[in-house]
Amino acid sequence: MTTYLGALAVIALSLAILMALAWVVRELTGNSGWVDTIWSFSIGLVGASSALWPAFGHAPNARQWLVASLVALWSGRLGMHIAIRTARISDDPRYAAFAKDWGLNARRRMFIFLQNQALGSVPLVFAIFVAAHVPEPALRVQDFLGAAILLAGILGEGLADAQLRRFRQDPANAVQVCDVGLWRWSRHPNYFFEWLCWLAYPVIGLASGYAWGWASLLAPILMYWILVHVTGIPPLEEQMLRSRGERYRAYQARTSAFFPLPPKAIVRGATA
Repeated sequence: MTTYLGALAVIALSLAILMALAWVVRELTGNSGWVDTIWSFSIGLVGASSALWPAFGHAPNARQWLVASLVALWSGRLGMHIAIRTARISDDPRYAAFAKDWGLNARRRMFIFLQNQALGSVPLVFAIFVAAHVPEPALRVQDFLGAAILLAGILGEGLADAQLRRFRQDPANAVQVCDVGLWRWSRHPNYFFEWLCWLAYPVIGLASGYAWGWASLLAPILMYWILVHVTGIPPLEEQMLRSRGERYRAYQARTSAFFPLPPKAIVRGATA
């Protein structure tokens, strides 16, 4: 019990410090995109460190190294993707909208917002910790299954990002809505595959007689809530409706918001 509560405290403190650094970078550069970049690398750094934590006085075992490698791979890909995107823009429109709404209190409220983000990320990293510290020394089939799920999530998210990037590179698509490839099946396939990555940790962490393993379920549950109901889909779709109008409304009508599903057939001219 003490070991797990101690890890929880260290994780919370580490994330609070790193997101305070993100606030400083945001203030110095004026570009809020670096916030998400630092968040991605912070989760990777604290997550991998917690996975390798010799919690019970033993050197890290194969599972700990596996989990640490998985979170580092996820963090590196996502962090670099966001960093490259951020370097090309002056500010992230979602954070810019927050700052505009907050007015003169923007600096203080942004700091509080990022600290809340740090607090909200604690269950994610703790899920990594408990998955890595399953009290079974040998790797099991479900460890490899969890790794396969996370790798599938990384590949799917990378494919979705690449398809969107190619679509936007065509000047003819400047005011169009991306509905090619994975984007025909989901309005946010990158978010879906991001969520899929976090499903890997309960697959690894749930084990017979390991009560702490249930905490690993917090990762996909919390990530789904964040992406679908908080800082993911809602502000992004508000922005897309402002910039694309009826084109995006039509896209919403025929395309699943999150889970990839065949697009709906829209019958034109139908009446209620």
